[in-house]
Amino acid sequence: MKKMSIKSIADTLQISTATVSYILNGKSKEKRISEELTQKVLEYVAKNNFKPNHLAKSLRTGKTNVIGLMVEDIADTFFAGIAGNIENIAYENGYKIIYSSTKNNPQKAKDLINTFRERNVDGYIITPTEDIEEDIKALMKDNLPVVLFDRNCRDVESSYVGMDNFDSAYKAVKYLIAQSYKNIGFVTLDSTQVQMIDRLLGYERAIHEHRMASFMIKFDYLTAKTGDITEDIEQFMQENQQLDALFFATNYLAISGIEVLGRLKIKIGKEIGIVVFDDNDLFRIHQPTISAIAQPVHEMSKQLILTLLDHMNESKQEYNTQKHVLPATLIKRASSQKDTF
Repeated sequence: MKKMSIKSIADTLQISTATVSYILNGKSKEKRISEELTQKVLEYVAKNNFKPNHLAKSLRTGKTNVIGLMVEDIADTFFAGIAGNIENIAYENGYKIIYSSTKNNPQKAKDLINTFRERNVDGYIITPTEDIEEDIKALMKDNLPVVLFDRNCRDVESSYVGMDNFDSAYKAVKYLIAQSYKNIGFVTLDSTQVQMIDRLLGYERAIHEHRMASFMIKFDYLTAKTGDITEDIEQFMQENQQLDALFFATNYLAISGIEVLGRLKIKIGKEIGIVVFDDNDLFRIHQPTISAIAQPVHEMSKQLILTLLDHMNESKQEYNTQKHVLPATLIKRASSQKDTF
């Protein structure tokens, strides 16, 4: 069967292609097309199950009803949760999502932005990598709606949704200190990204306020995500045997750390305290349970898509930057409470 088109509809009904297009795009009254003819076209289209070509429609209207979402790793439980919530809210508002992972690779992030541009997506939600500030500025210069997520770019004046990384880390370390831990180590990434710097500063502020010694080990992102860092963590523990608590800057660093503690037969909660940045189901079911900073996934997701929708509905002259910094929750579990055992 020959594929139906606007032209074939027009030929069959002996009217112009423009008339068919106006009717299908809801412009009958605006173009003064009779209700009788409008109904005739709509009934014919429904009977033949005609679906307009979305690319052609996007070229006419300038909209695709598609949003581009770029995160660090869509397989990560945190980003997967955010993506799922965004998808649901976007769909309720007539939009679909294209997902992608940058793997924290600046070149891949640049390539993905170009791909989204080619697909003419209506808006961008981006977890920025290092070195893509100019690409984000170029999107905004072209009046394309952008909302940054999870981490901000200090020299880019764009809308942003995230959480208070400094305050969350600071309060987590203060909590460990309140539990009478004296030598608290920090396992983190060697990163210049804003969220990681803020977590480091939160740790250091709490430690320095109490005139305690700091103990720190940093890992390259790719090594931490794809390599085996357990030997390095084990060496860190062996070189600093006075450590009685550990604060992990990410959940995947914590998983490696927990493996090391098991190998060294160091009892979590009895011989060492643990708090992890970013909760995970594993920490809830692990024995003993692991204290963690839980990010407000649902609230962040909702704020992200609503902020982007605001920008997509604004005129080019009305762009108003929005900053939404949401609080996290420290979930206190057995791993950091000395009186639990």
